[in-house]
Amino acid sequence: MKYAILVYETEQDFCDRDKHMPAYSAYSQALAEAGVAAGGAALHPSHAATTLRLRNGQRNVQDGPYADTKEQLGGFFIIDVPDLDTALDWASRCPAASNCAVEVRPLLPTNPA
Repeated sequence: MKYAILVYETEQDFCDRDKHMPAYSAYSQALAEAGVAAGGAALHPSHAATTLRLRNGQRNVQDGPYADTKEQLGGFFIIDVPDLDTALDWASRCPAASNCAVEVRPLLPTNPA
C-alpha cells in the first residue's frame, strides 16, 4: 500500500534548509535502498503558494497557503509498504519527526485508464 509522509516544518526550518539537507538526503537514500521509495519532493516555502477556490463558477485566487499556521507543508515522500505500522516506522525516521511534525496518510488507489 502506498502512503504519503507529509513533512511539516516551521519558517525557521525553511530558512535553515541547507543545514537540514544532509539528514533528508540520508533519509531519502535509506528509503531508496530499502526499496520502499515511490516518489516525493521538497516544496518552496508557503509564501510561494497560491490557493484557488471555485465559487459560483468563478475562480477565487489567493496568494499564500490555504491555512495560516506556525508549521507548513515542506515536502513529502511517497512510500510503498505493506501496512500502516511499517509506514509509521519509516515516518519516525524522518528528520522532521524529532522537532516538527510528520503526517502519514494512505493514498487512494488510482483507477487505471
